Amino acid sequence: MSAAVHNIQPNSPEPLVADPVSNEEDRLDSMPWLPFTLTLDVPVVRFTIADLLALEKGSIVETACHYTSDVPLRVNQTLVGWTEFEVVDDRLAVRITDQA
Repeated sequence: MSAAVHNIQPNSPEPLVADPVSNEEDRLDSMPWLPFTLTLDVPVVRFTIADLLALEKGSIVETACHYTSDVPLRVNQTLVGWTEFEVVDDRLAVRITDQA
């Protein structure tokens, strides 16, 4: 498991055994080293070029998300689920709330 991924669901069920028929999950399991881009889409409204140029260390950017809103999670620009922000120790993290 990657150091960036923490499964903090102590009572999660055991994974199901896949059928011997080859499917997409089987192909992905055979390539755990394959890199991809994971992104969270946080909408920012009424943001201008002037706002962008004025950003500096310590700047705060207001988002269109309410703190209880689910944030889209994408892999290589494909929506795979929804997340919510959490604080774990001294780090900002996201918890997956739903799969697309």
